[in-house]
Formats: sequence, C-alpha cells, structure tokens
Amino acid sequence: MATDELKIERAHTPQERMEFARFPWRVYKNDPNWVPPLVSERVEFLDPQRHPFYEHADVVLFLARRGSEVVGTIAALVNHLHNEFWNEKVGFFGLFEVLEDRQAAEALLNAACDWVRAQGMDAIRGPANFSTNEEIGLLVDGWDGPPVIMMTYNPRYYVDFIEGAGFFTARDLVAYMADLRSFIENGLPERTLRVAEKVRKQRSLSTRTLDMRRFDQEVQHVKRIYNSAWARNWGFVPMTDHEIDHIAVQLKQILDPDLCHFILKDGEEIGFALILPNLNTPLLKAYPHPDTPEWWTMLKMLWHWKVRRSHYIARAYAGGIIDPHRGSGADVVMAVAVIEGMLKKGYRYCETSWVLEDNLMMRRMAEAYNSVVYRTYRVYEKTL
Repeated sequence: MATDELKIERAHTPQERMEFARFPWRVYKNDPNWVPPLVSERVEFLDPQRHPFYEHADVVLFLARRGSEVVGTIAALVNHLHNEFWNEKVGFFGLFEVLEDRQAAEALLNAACDWVRAQGMDAIRGPANFSTNEEIGLLVDGWDGPPVIMMTYNPRYYVDFIEGAGFFTARDLVAYMADLRSFIENGLPERTLRVAEKVRKQRSLSTRTLDMRRFDQEVQHVKRIYNSAWARNWGFVPMTDHEIDHIAVQLKQILDPDLCHFILKDGEEIGFALILPNLNTPLLKAYPHPDTPEWWTMLKMLWHWKVRRSHYIARAYAGGIIDPHRGSGADVVMAVAVIEGMLKKGYRYCETSWVLEDNLMMRRMAEAYNSVVYRTYRVYEKTL
C-alpha cells in the first residue's frame, strides 16, 4: 500500500468527475470477470444536468487520493423521493470503488456517513447506484463469472471493508439462474401447460409481446403496472416520468420485443415481464476503455452481438402483476409465454434478478422452473 498521505476530496468539476469515472479500470485491471461500462454512460450518470435522478436527490462525489493518485471513490446521497415514500430519514452510499487499501476505504465510508448525517439523516444504506431502480447491492457470494446486464460486481475484499466499518445487513438480494436446456429438449412440463391454458380460459387472460411501433404507449403501460405492482416491495421508489422516459430511451436500443410480454385481462394490460438479452457478454469482449474511441468499442460490441451471437443468457429484469390478479394463476400464464419466447430465440439460460430474500412467492415461482440461487447481493445499513 502506498505511504503517501491520504486525502478525501469532493469531485466538483467535469475533470474531477472524469477522474471518478475512470478510476474503476485501476481496480479491475486484472479481473477477467469485470464488465467495463461505456464511458459515455458513466459520464452521463455522474452529470447532475443530464441524469433525472438528481431532480429529486442530492448527491456528492468523493475522491480518495494518495499524492496525486486516486485510490478510491464513493457517492453519498439523499433520495428525497425515497424518504417521502417510506417516511424515513435515510441516506445512501454508492459507486464505492477502492484499491486494496483499508485506510482509504474507511475514510471514504466515513466521509459518506458524515455528509449524510449532516443532511439530518438517521441512517445510511448501500451500496446503491443510485436506487432500487438502478444497480444496487454488494456481491457477497458468486464470483464465478461476469455479472449479467445491469447487475453489480465487486472484489471480495469490499465485504470485509464495509462490514469492518460498522455496517450490518439490511437485506439480501438473490439471483436465480434457470437452465433452459431441458425445456429445449423436452418442452415445458405438460402439467404446467395444462394449468396455464385452464387459467387463461377461465379468467379471460391473454398475452402479447411488446409492440415497438407503439413504444411510447407501451412505456406508459409499464410505468402504471410497475409503480403499482412493486409499491409494497422493500426499498421501492416510484419512478418519475422523466426517469421512466430516460430508462426507456436506453432500453429501446437493446430490447428484443419478442422477449417482452404483457398479460391482459379482457384486453386490458394487468402485468408485464421485461426480459433483456445479456449484452454484458459482447460488451466484455469489446472491453470499453476511457482511452479507446467509443465508436470502435461499439463496432466490436455490435459484431459480437449481432454477428457472432455471443450472448445466450437472458435476464428477467423487471415485471409484475397488479392486484387483484396476483395469485390467480396469471403468473403461470406469463411464465409460459416468457419461457417459450426465450426458447424460440435460442436462449439457454435465464437469470432472474434481483429477488428479495423474503419474497417467497417470487422465489417459489423461480424454483418451479429449473432455477437455483447462484449469487447473493447485500444491502448494508449503518445507524448514524
């Protein structure tokens, strides 16, 4: 570990935010499982003028330096929409990256705690980049491969650093991996198909795929269902119109409409399932870097995605069914449509993530379709 004096500084300027964005390449330079983000996406994420999260949150970025070298980063934030929805006084930390330097890790976490406390908060949680609507949780089990799209990844030593700084477990989130190969060979179980068809007829249910020609209308259906179906989930924060639109623009570029399904009751949308191709596989092969022109990275990624078809894992990213249709069998109808859609596209595996550890209904459904828990993510908390 370097012996230069440690300093914690706030990142204010575009140049300092770029230092913040570039730093993870130092942490993961020898880690074959880390999937680098597109630099342009990280720069936008850190810019209060361009990302809609900042419209309802206060965010401060800290850099840890030894001499002139950055050795760690952290964001501290207060999400006013979260606190209003849950009637809490809690802040968050995120974008925590640090070399194997315990002193720097403790100083960064303390800086985040001090800032959140100064905003009048009673507790701090994290890591969250920036909320449950984006990336959340620290990987604490399952370092056996790259993360799938929009899931977090970190070195093992982060667990010790965060717990050593006095943080305790607030919630564990699990990721399931389904092996679809048996369904490719044998099809879905006859009993499952019979139940789905019976429910479909008895309850006047139908399914359809996403219509890209009416994309703006489809986004409105997703917003209505998501904010209703997820409202009781721990950590949920309703997305604003601007946030929904922002995510929709990003996802529109990568969505496969044949993988995204709505379920309808008498012709009205009551649920949806949003399945994403795992673009982390071609992205890792393209390996974005701040010193590489992004047009070249994109060309390589598109080659592996469109030509080489290097992705064969999908991620069940988001979905839900609104009350009073939960528990009515609509989930079986939806699951059959989703799995059949993935099989037609040649997917062999599907990660369902993330799932709250105490969401027993969702966990039972995942386990009913050849899924097993293979990774665990943890959200920590500390009383201030």
